[in-house]
Amino acid sequence: MKEQTKNFETKCVHSGVGEYEFGSVVPPIYQTSTFKFNSAQHGAALFAGEEKGYIYTRMLNPTVEALEDSIAELEGGYKGLGCASGMAAVHTVFAALLKTGDHVVCSAAVYGPTTTLLNTIMKNFGVETTFVDTSDLEAVKNAIKKNTKLFYIETPGNPTLAISDLAAIAKLAHSHNALMAVDNTFMSPALQRPIEFGADIVLHSLTKFLNGHADVVGGVVVVKDEAAYKHFRKILNQIGGVIDPFNSFLVHRGIKTLSLRMERHCESAQIVAEYLEKHPLVKSISFPGLKSHPQYELAKKQQKGPGGMITFEVEGGLEAGQVLMNSVKLCQLAVSLGGVESLIQHPASMTHFSMGKEGRVAAGISDGLVRLSVGIENVNDIISDLDNALEKVKEVVESALAHKE
Repeated sequence: MKEQTKNFETKCVHSGVGEYEFGSVVPPIYQTSTFKFNSAQHGAALFAGEEKGYIYTRMLNPTVEALEDSIAELEGGYKGLGCASGMAAVHTVFAALLKTGDHVVCSAAVYGPTTTLLNTIMKNFGVETTFVDTSDLEAVKNAIKKNTKLFYIETPGNPTLAISDLAAIAKLAHSHNALMAVDNTFMSPALQRPIEFGADIVLHSLTKFLNGHADVVGGVVVVKDEAAYKHFRKILNQIGGVIDPFNSFLVHRGIKTLSLRMERHCESAQIVAEYLEKHPLVKSISFPGLKSHPQYELAKKQQKGPGGMITFEVEGGLEAGQVLMNSVKLCQLAVSLGGVESLIQHPASMTHFSMGKEGRVAAGISDGLVRLSVGIENVNDIISDLDNALEKVKEVVESALAHKE
């Protein structure tokens, strides 16, 4: 009998789920630090790698592994590695792939702490980084050096939503004997699967869309083959930044509704973006689902949807943006993204503050930029909230004009 090919929605529900004692339909939480051996010989065989099994939760845990297998299947990878946070996943990638004297080409529009990690700890270890607008393929080509070992891409970029051509950059990386790692947090595998475009490594902050409920901090790295998995597993075990069983259980539960949630995020964000684009107080907006987005066609080619993230700038600059964020009631003023609730924040003073003014300017992050993560609330309620807040902005702008006159 031919094995049935599961669609993505079905994979979200069933990936990483096996057969368990007592007929449990979900992976049990193995909340234990260590595992008992059948004998001294059994323990020795496990440590020697001669038998498969569990030794110590930092090294491997059944609940964690169920989550890892789930995400690997959704991404089309070989295996996943659960990490304690998104930054633990980023650090694991750098530690596994880079050494003194190596060079990295990195997206300029990338999560702020990733930039900081490359500019501090990795730089101290002798790793050099060139930050570049990776949506510009010529700029990427010009950034390559003889010692370039890794292309680190975040697309859509955080927070500008600039989109990089994954297939073209992967081809470029491989032609220079380098690897490409992609932070897929903003899209999730429901909307984008970088391995299909040639990526060697995919990583996520599990905190965001994969979990979807703003109650877990975690990360994951997905690799393409067994050799890479064994190497990354050793590095992660040595660094020690592993996710715990309970948080793994929560993320795995969240993944079951990933497909449904992403449909709503995309649908609502499209409506909100179209509303904002037409609003007279919105100076600029970036959203992959708008034809005004410079990489609109590329987004349609490599993404299955525009996502739930919008960035925009209002007339009146930073002060007006602050008024907007202080005036919303439904949208919550908080960092992070990808949860069921709508979140709004100011990158220049919050998530990307650590980049410094010069780094933000180079990445296209203006002081007035506002980032909105559109949740799954009724879209009319989200728009009503923004509309009321923009009325407050209007008062500020009109008052400023009156003072000038």
